[in-house]
Amino acid sequence: MENTAGQGTCSGHRISHLAAIFDAINKPERLGVCLDTAHLFAAGYDIRTPKGWEMAVDEVSSFVGLRQILAFHLNDSKTRLGSRVDRHEHIGRGQIGKAAFAHIANDPRFHNLPGCIETPKSKSLNEDMENLATLRSLAQRRRRTR
Repeated sequence: MENTAGQGTCSGHRISHLAAIFDAINKPERLGVCLDTAHLFAAGYDIRTPKGWEMAVDEVSSFVGLRQILAFHLNDSKTRLGSRVDRHEHIGRGQIGKAAFAHIANDPRFHNLPGCIETPKSKSLNEDMENLATLRSLAQRRRRTR
């Protein structure tokens, strides 16, 4: 399951919505969660700071468990915090900002999990390479300063 931005009548913008689905099925261990950074932000989770990121992750941990997080969609957001509008932007060019992706990309709890970049694309897909290079530079910079 993926968290949502919460547009319209869409469920899933609160982690508690995902927990309700886990609680309603017979084998919740067979479910997993993909966290989308743009959706978290649009849903009102202020992940721009390490403290805000930690609060969001703590909520996931308490409601469904960290082991249920299986992947990430790494996207900046064109829309403001809590807008509940799902509009992805290139890493560091949106309302979440580049600094946020430094602490997200360097969270040791998730180093072995896959991430997918879901940002606007041209036919050449060169934007994916640019976004990946940005994420890698943030992770490398953070490692060098430790």
